[in-house]
Amino acid sequence: LQGPRYVSPAPNGGFVVSEECGDVKVFMSSHKLLYSLSSKYGHQFGNPAGVCVDRDGSILVADEQRRTVHLFPEHGAPVCLVSMGLRRPAGMACSSFGHLFVADTGENCVKVFK
Repeated sequence: LQGPRYVSPAPNGGFVVSEECGDVKVFMSSHKLLYSLSSKYGHQFGNPAGVCVDRDGSILVADEQRRTVHLFPEHGAPVCLVSMGLRRPAGMACSSFGHLFVADTGENCVKVFK
């Protein structure tokens, strides 16, 4: 890993790690690299920060530089979930009720999205 920042467990026993100014990597339960999001989806990150995995197994990534949150489904293309209203998204968490919590360090608050 190059500059690991945030980590989240994945439903399959693996985990997801964001790298500063780099990529987001997905690991299996055996701790072996499964894939990186930029290689699997052809997505370019500005500065990936917070990561979490929702109840469907999709990976969500906050991009601090681009001020966005993208959802990466297991199958299909990435979807931009939040494109406005974030100054400096950092840590994130997904609830089992479909809520997304984003720590916005640029505004010193936590924003909740449904």
